Amino acid sequence: MDRYPTVAEVTESARLLVSRFPGSARLRRIGASRAGRPILMLSVGHGPRHVLVVAGPHPDEPVGGATALALAERVARGDRLSAATDPALVTWDIVLCLDPDGAALSSNSGSTLKSYYRTAFRPVAAEQPEWAPIVSHPLPESRALFQLIDGLRPFLQCSLHSTDVGGSWVQLTRDLPELAEPFRTSADELGIPLQYGTYDALYWENPSPAVYVLPPPDSTGRLAAGSENIGLSTWCAPLRYGGVTAIVEVPMWATDLAADTTPYPAADHALRELAELVLDGGRQVTAVLDKARGFLPPAQGDPLRRVLEWMADGLYDMVADSWKPLARQAAAATHPDDPRHLTTAQVSALNIVARRQPIRAAGLLLRLLEAAEDPAAPRLHRELDELCTAWCTDFERALGVRWVPVRDQVEHQTRTVLAAAESALKTLRRPR
Repeated sequence: MDRYPTVAEVTESARLLVSRFPGSARLRRIGASRAGRPILMLSVGHGPRHVLVVAGPHPDEPVGGATALALAERVARGDRLSAATDPALVTWDIVLCLDPDGAALSSNSGSTLKSYYRTAFRPVAAEQPEWAPIVSHPLPESRALFQLIDGLRPFLQCSLHSTDVGGSWVQLTRDLPELAEPFRTSADELGIPLQYGTYDALYWENPSPAVYVLPPPDSTGRLAAGSENIGLSTWCAPLRYGGVTAIVEVPMWATDLAADTTPYPAADHALRELAELVLDGGRQVTAVLDKARGFLPPAQGDPLRRVLEWMADGLYDMVADSWKPLARQAAAATHPDDPRHLTTAQVSALNIVARRQPIRAAGLLLRLLEAAEDPAAPRLHRELDELCTAWCTDFERALGVRWVPVRDQVEHQTRTVLAAAESALKTLRRPR
């Protein structure tokens, strides 16, 4: 496996798997996207307990489809690696792609950061099925997933995510202590660094390396910017039935800085520089956007343009502002062992975010400029392409990134999901 399968390829592979294991596997439609694309679920096993796996929640995070097929194959073969893969005990329900509309706009091709950002698409928060209920209202895709959770009452939901650059980490709605060791062992065997600090979970509990536990749904004290209503997300829905959700992240490009826990010198100064980096990059992309607005398709009818306007309308500022408390905390640290010190891993996680946001915007705008017929479009495209190339080159150099083979991404995510299922199942079997 040297590339990510498309949604069509995942669907065809799922159909073939059903034909190979007709007594164990079945495929059904659980809903439709906003554009009418089918949302399909592959179920394997007939056990009374359910694991719900969600692939494709973000279209620019492409590993989930391949992992979904790997999980289904292992369970269908009846390897019985653990009680969690016993088809008589557990049914595995695998949503093949939660956001097929977004996937249609994101090919995730290329072996360099620049080629990836030039083909990837990530919708605005209000159009992300897992996140939309937090910031506005559920989408048809969100409602299909909520209905599935209410019907299946899974003891575990696994959301398959990936990150462009960094290490691997897991976010949980409740701690699963027995997950820590197999998760760490898998990463070590495959040469994937763990993410000791992540922008997504800056203020969350961290019971074991690269494992983070979401605050309770009604908490407001340990949340990252933009996640104040996280209890409304699809992640938290299984809590109603005693279930737990694991969001499993694996990197496309790894950096060893993600696992460096040494104190970062002058972290407060570094955070101020990173805040300026994201703001300056955002200003430069927005300046090109300003020159092109007159001939680009309107945001209402074009999802790429909609993301660009959303980012220009305060996203860069929100990201930079969210780091101010951390900068003050780091500035107040008085000695090397002070827990307020930030580590190299934590600063590198913010470094990734600071570089990622303007490059994402540049990639989208370059696609719009390529399709534009206005005489000014080629000149603006050249201007922005030079910026994007320089930013990506500097990104790769500053973080020392290396490509993680797709097969290793899939294997690590698959192992982690299986370990989470076994850990969650054991908590159900323990006497209370």
